[in-house]
Amino acid sequence: MTAAGPPQGGRPPGGAARSAVRGEPSSAAGPPQGALPLGEGRRDARVGGDSVCGLVRVAAAVLLRPDGQVLLAQRPAGKPYAGYWEFPGGKLEAGETPRAALVRELKEELGIDVRRASPWLVQEFVYPHAHVELHFFRVYAWDGVLHGHDGQAFAWQAPGRYTVAPLLPANTRILSALDLPGVYGITCAADSDEDAFLARAARAFADGLRLVQLRDKEWPRARRLAFAQRLVPLAHRHGARVLWNGTADDARAARCDGVHWTAEALGAASARPDGLMVAASCHTRDEVARAGRLALDFAVLGPVAATPSHPDATPIGWEGFSERVAENRLPVYALGGLAVADLDEAIACGAQGVAMRRGAWPA
Repeated sequence: MTAAGPPQGGRPPGGAARSAVRGEPSSAAGPPQGALPLGEGRRDARVGGDSVCGLVRVAAAVLLRPDGQVLLAQRPAGKPYAGYWEFPGGKLEAGETPRAALVRELKEELGIDVRRASPWLVQEFVYPHAHVELHFFRVYAWDGVLHGHDGQAFAWQAPGRYTVAPLLPANTRILSALDLPGVYGITCAADSDEDAFLARAARAFADGLRLVQLRDKEWPRARRLAFAQRLVPLAHRHGARVLWNGTADDARAARCDGVHWTAEALGAASARPDGLMVAASCHTRDEVARAGRLALDFAVLGPVAATPSHPDATPIGWEGFSERVAENRLPVYALGGLAVADLDEAIACGAQGVAMRRGAWPA
């Protein structure tokens, strides 16, 4: 039996399913150079069956060990893309839900019984031979001993530090999402003394916080830039990344790693800026979908619960959060009145993790 949950600063897993190339002719094929991610421009295929209007639906599993490593499988000889490494899973059968397919495939393919699995992302690709929709689940707990029924090789790998190759190139967006941690900290230095906040930030980084939004919009631009000169080097010394809440030009001026857009900026954007991570605040399902179409790195959605920073906002609750991120194309953090203790609930509802202001910075 294996059971795991993401650490506070750790990254929930994700990946690209090896089932993406199932169902094609049995003859060998070359590298999938023609694979195209479709983002939100997919056909509606939410009825049962492994293929609807030519769309092949697949359940894909990302198994996570306590140390954060994920399981990769190598496609055996004689199958298309033989030798490529990917994540286990398989096609949906007629009338089957993605979760039911996940449970069945892992039993048939790996001999394990799933105990805890959470929906994560949906991705779509057009390969030269197939149009595939991949439903990714993060699998944190299972019963049984892993063994491959198809005779393929397996390897546990640390996200971002893969030692096996080649990986399916069409999975770039999924593999990038693997580098995102479970907690997104939002600065609140304007609420207290700046030096005191930086001391708290140092403790947070030492404890594993790896992704931060520099917000503090109460301050004028000049003071925010001056604060960035202190916060960004501190974050970088611990391997953390900082996103500037505002414009891409200011993010570059502050030497931040990325930019975090407001919902209004997201609505006005026609493309993401080059050379930066890009995230956005969202309040509706349509805004989450737009962030996916623009291929942003992640989004933040809320408020899930009541929060002092937005007392007039109506909480959407976990049910509302789940509805807004169902079958989302990019990682989404849950925001609003949350703490680290809410991380498991957030992941169960389809979130990448939790975004926090006060709760991210230990006293």
